[in-house]
Amino acid sequence: MDKDKRDIVRLQVTMGCRKDCEGCSKFFDCTSPLKQDIYNNPIHNRIKKKLSSIKYKMAVMSGKGGVGKSTTLVNLVGALRVMGAKIGALDSDFYEPTLPTFFGVKEEEFKAEEREIVPIPSKKGVKVTSVAFTLGDLGYVTWATEQLRWALYMFLGGTDWGELDFLFIDLPPGTGDETLNVLKAIPDLDGVVIVTIPSDVAQIVVGRGISLCKKAGVPIMGVVENMGILECPYCDESFNVFKSGGGNRISDEMGVKFLGTVPLDYQIAEASDEGEEYVSKYPDSLGAKTYMKIAGDVASQIGYKP
Repeated sequence: MDKDKRDIVRLQVTMGCRKDCEGCSKFFDCTSPLKQDIYNNPIHNRIKKKLSSIKYKMAVMSGKGGVGKSTTLVNLVGALRVMGAKIGALDSDFYEPTLPTFFGVKEEEFKAEEREIVPIPSKKGVKVTSVAFTLGDLGYVTWATEQLRWALYMFLGGTDWGELDFLFIDLPPGTGDETLNVLKAIPDLDGVVIVTIPSDVAQIVVGRGISLCKKAGVPIMGVVENMGILECPYCDESFNVFKSGGGNRISDEMGVKFLGTVPLDYQIAEASDEGEEYVSKYPDSLGAKTYMKIAGDVASQIGYKP
């Protein structure tokens, strides 16, 4: 037995391989050439066909929750929309879906036409799909692993997105099954933006997310540091509340681009709670200008021209 074959046998034994590649949490760790091709079955063909009318498929992720990942997505979407892009947004956080609230459509309900999901348009015309449209304010679902994967397949392959410049996918925090499902379901993902906050603890888990994306072969657009400098609205003083700079440091350590620091601004939270895009409501603010710059950088990296 030659070395390559010995390595394959050793890998399968140590991983306890069951040849269930589609549902395997170690999918991107597996280097065996015996790994099954999951992209030739009907559901993946349907997803590929349904997403074929979308020019760029992007994801926004974070290592941990509460860092402003969904807020960042909404405002990057808003900035690109201002540039003239047609955009859809998929909320793939099945446990804590927030996009309908942030886009101001949380009172809406799904409609289906010819057995397809019709996205809910936001006030600005962004097409939004989320499990939250089926739950109500206090509803919840306890998801099993297989249910999460098939629910994602339903949204990706069963939604009438139409022709879009961008589809932005809001990934749940961390590197669990939900995130893996998206990366496996869309092997041609055009890029991911990673959101963090200045704290050292946040940088540790962000590093894990960056490592996963590299292993999955997903282009990393860069890191956005949220909750940076606070500018006092009543004086000319600035306060470094959370000691900004962690996002820049982890970017340097991991060899990825640092996209910028979004300031700590109460108006961002205010706009989100009101279901409005901060970049549209406060276009002259430092935060809005930062989001516009970051969106322009991402657009340039992938070759999008309005």
